[in-house]
Amino acid sequence: MKQIGAREASVHFSRLLDAVARGESVTITRRGRPVAMLVSVAIRRQLQVLNAIEGFREFRAGRLLGNVSFHELIVDGRR
Repeated sequence: MKQIGAREASVHFSRLLDAVARGESVTITRRGRPVAMLVSVAIRRQLQVLNAIEGFREFRAGRLLGNVSFHELIVDGRR
């Protein structure tokens, strides 16, 4: 992943977009601290899907439906 300062990013923005279109990710920093990330739309969608899946996993962890866990329901549904 490439890092670039905010001032330099504004000067070379079209070049950064070309890099992102090729699949690179670019972190933009201000005074050495990351403040933004440029990623391709395809990668962003993949991250959204992975975050949603992780959210579902966290939600169902330890929850019961009656006295049956979600895991037991999934296993029973596969039989």
